[in-house]
Amino acid sequence: MDISEAEVLQIASLPRVSIQAFCETPEVAQTVQNAAEDRRMEKAHLRFQMGGAPAAVEAYRNSPTPNVIIIETDGGRPVLMSCLDKLSEVCDYGTKVIVIGRVNDVLLYRDLMRRGISEYLVAPIQALDLVRTMSELFRAPDAEPLGRVVAFVGAKGGVGASTVAHNVAWSIARNFDQQTVVADLDMAFGTAGLDFNQDPPQGIADAVFAPDRLDSNLVDRLLTKCTAHLSLLAAPATVDRTYDFQGDAFDGLYDILRNSAPSIVLDVPHCWTAWSKRALIVADEIVVVASPDLANLRNAKNIIDLTRGQRPHDAPPRLVLNQVGLPKRPEIKASEFAKALDVEPSAVIAFEPQLFGTASNNGQMIAEISASHKLNEQFLDIARQVTGRTEQRTAKRSFNPLARLRKRA
Repeated sequence: MDISEAEVLQIASLPRVSIQAFCETPEVAQTVQNAAEDRRMEKAHLRFQMGGAPAAVEAYRNSPTPNVIIIETDGGRPVLMSCLDKLSEVCDYGTKVIVIGRVNDVLLYRDLMRRGISEYLVAPIQALDLVRTMSELFRAPDAEPLGRVVAFVGAKGGVGASTVAHNVAWSIARNFDQQTVVADLDMAFGTAGLDFNQDPPQGIADAVFAPDRLDSNLVDRLLTKCTAHLSLLAAPATVDRTYDFQGDAFDGLYDILRNSAPSIVLDVPHCWTAWSKRALIVADEIVVVASPDLANLRNAKNIIDLTRGQRPHDAPPRLVLNQVGLPKRPEIKASEFAKALDVEPSAVIAFEPQLFGTASNNGQMIAEISASHKLNEQFLDIARQVTGRTEQRTAKRSFNPLARLRKRA
């Protein structure tokens, strides 16, 4: 997958809108229900019922219409057009209509567009296709592609998750010439400032503690430039206050970062709170860093199982085994560790205390200490994976086969 394709796959969360679907088949009804459970639909209110277009006309004869109406049609073109004409008589201004049909016909598509239909999807469709279509209804046509959020978390404290996150972010910025932001979420003990040899007077806490002032201009002022393509939102790293945030305290910041940089790396601390859990759930990619022992295996399994269940339409969490080969420590073999989690490791990083210790004490990345070390290729490989540069696209966007025609019109 090239970078343009990777960017296209990012889907914006829907705003607080009401959506009503009128289905004719159990298959589409199940797809709609699955779409309603997607993390990007959290703010939207989606309901569905059977009956298709005739049920939609009857439902809104004496009632206001929602923001979006989804209609499945299993009949022919004359029936569909007749129902749409009747729906237009009761539909409120500004309501968007999505039609799901089974006829892949250019003339039908053009006719629907002329009638003001927002989108026509050809069944069968996947839940994520439907979520993407609804999301695009509320994004400006000329809006920049959304950035990809990658959350790194340690299965246990001290496994080097922050170090891996910072080196991967540095690799993305340097090797792909891509604007990258590192957000250190460990307010009290974050090390991103130390690792990048930065001591900014302001940082991420100033954004989170002032939600009424939070906008792109404020975030720009809080970012610290580390390299030409790498910026840092540093943690205060002080204990003069507590950091008991609400679960959605960082949501506004994440939205701004998605719209300002192609890559955002979240350095999530090893704790389990509403906001740290949410940082993983809302991310586009999750990387769990673990050392090969039993406690790490248990914790990694818990994190991976939970995030898999709550992110059914996202890529599964990735695993990085770190500090492998620590002298005199009994270890679980990488193959057995991976088998227990049903996850192939994205990287198995050897225990290199001298190299990592020197880099940490100097406030440098591994590539700055030893440019030819094999670790740099491992960090680059992780960077490729989390930015979508090595994945093969296995399915085309079959839900909108006439997109090119629409662009030409």
